[in-house]
Amino acid sequence: MNKVFRSLLALGLLSFAGGRAMATPRSIILATTTSTQDSGLLDVLIPMFQRQTGIQVKTIAVGSGQALAMGAKGEADVLLSHSPDAEKKFMAEGNGSRRRLVMHNDFVVLGPPADPAGVKGARTAPEAFKKIAAQGALWVSRSDNSGTHAEEQKVWKAAGLDPVGAKWYLQTGLGMGQTLNVAAEKRGYTLSDRGTFLAMQKVLGMAILCQGDPTLLNIYHVIEVDPARFPKVNGPGATAFAEFMLAPATQETIRTFGVEKFGSPLFFPDAGKRVD
Repeated sequence: MNKVFRSLLALGLLSFAGGRAMATPRSIILATTTSTQDSGLLDVLIPMFQRQTGIQVKTIAVGSGQALAMGAKGEADVLLSHSPDAEKKFMAEGNGSRRRLVMHNDFVVLGPPADPAGVKGARTAPEAFKKIAAQGALWVSRSDNSGTHAEEQKVWKAAGLDPVGAKWYLQTGLGMGQTLNVAAEKRGYTLSDRGTFLAMQKVLGMAILCQGDPTLLNIYHVIEVDPARFPKVNGPGATAFAEFMLAPATQETIRTFGVEKFGSPLFFPDAGKRVD
């Protein structure tokens, strides 16, 4: 156990209120995006954290919007999300004590390998979306207020289109893995984070048809919910988890996660870097 965790645990084990020592809860609630769960990354990181700290983690994998909503009610101790605009609003409203950069990957436009809408070769995501709309090809949207859904909405806006209500626009209200399964079954197009797609690609039968657009960068932050605002929040536990995510050993695990199985990393570590 490194010095960071020893000091955090020493600080967190006992807190004093009214002259009485009270044990800090030895568990935390992590509200996180489905992509960190569906990609398998949390299956590696959570056991590492629990072994190092003795703090148990209850993971609630939902869209980033739902994770942030939980934090805004004090229903989670720490958040791992990928919706920068919503995160900034969350912090501006005083719900979080700290927000720090953890990692990134990117979003990709997926579809059937036959590509009936002729998306392959599109230089930008808005161009790809325009082709899908022009052909009335099936688009499968998460429509769950997640970070992926927020990114999709930005691309439709950049394309000058509002597809909601169109016959070819299917809204699932589901997480990333489930939405990918729907899109694969119905041979539709969708937007996905690269990590979840790579983790599931063998069972999907889908292809990446548009990638590399700089606007499709997918950035993850860890946010500690503010215990000063929400007294029931386990502040020391949340801080321990945030520090764990930024620790060199964890960042190295993120850097190599997926390489052996998929031939490339699913996420890229970013601790210490600055980005909006």
